[in-house]
Amino acid sequence: MNELEWIPATDGDETEYLEIAFGGDGNVYIRENHKPEKVVVTTETKWDAFVLGVKAGEFDHFVEGIE
Repeated sequence: MNELEWIPATDGDETEYLEIAFGGDGNVYIRENHKPEKVVVTTETKWDAFVLGVKAGEFDHFVEGIE
């Protein structure tokens, strides 16, 4: 996994955030920047479905009241 190009999922000054990497093997790798040894792996198909769900508001109830 050292050859993966990790993309930070932040555009601010956060000290803790997620990082995403797309492997050439059809998998998507997700980790927290402050715990890089713990990696979650999913497929690109499942990642695409998740992103579409976020865009459609399917997970908005998880962040109600958070600014």
